[in-house]
Amino acid sequence: MSRKLILAAALAFATPTFAQEATDGPGPNLVIEVAGAANGTVVIDLLPDVAPQHVAQIVALAKEGAYDNVVFHRVIDGFMAQTGDVANGKAGGDLSMAGTGGSDKPDLPAEFTDKLSFQRGVVGMARAQDPNSANSQFFITFGDASFLDGQYTIVGNVISGMDVVDKIQRGEPPATPDVMTKVTVQE
Repeated sequence: MSRKLILAAALAFATPTFAQEATDGPGPNLVIEVAGAANGTVVIDLLPDVAPQHVAQIVALAKEGAYDNVVFHRVIDGFMAQTGDVANGKAGGDLSMAGTGGSDKPDLPAEFTDKLSFQRGVVGMARAQDPNSANSQFFITFGDASFLDGQYTIVGNVISGMDVVDKIQRGEPPATPDVMTKVTVQE
């Protein structure tokens, strides 16, 4: 059995504690340095076998530095923390339109799966009404959000730093949003 398959099976049945103790996954891993109330590092194991086009776009944007200094613009207690608006979500800028933009890359066709569920620490792609409109924005779930299953593309799992995610300032937008100061990729 391959290492990815073993880890995927382990993550599917892992408690949040296990997922938070891991420091790397089979990758690629998205490493997010967060500043603000939630100061710390979040590591996301991306799932190219589940959502190859979405993961490729996230990796490309991270490597370009597009996610650097982007705020968490929509954070709903008990639900999720959303970020990734590279067009309108830069820290220090006018955030009145944060959450309405994407990147200069094309929108992506949905890559829904019935093999995974939105549970604590799962990362999904945000989109507009059109299921094929995901671009750069993504969200991290705080708990069970299985009502999103089959409607949003799952791109990864938080494997380290869920305690940081839990401290992200709530609001739509938060009064003082937390910022992804640096986003890198470990392959």
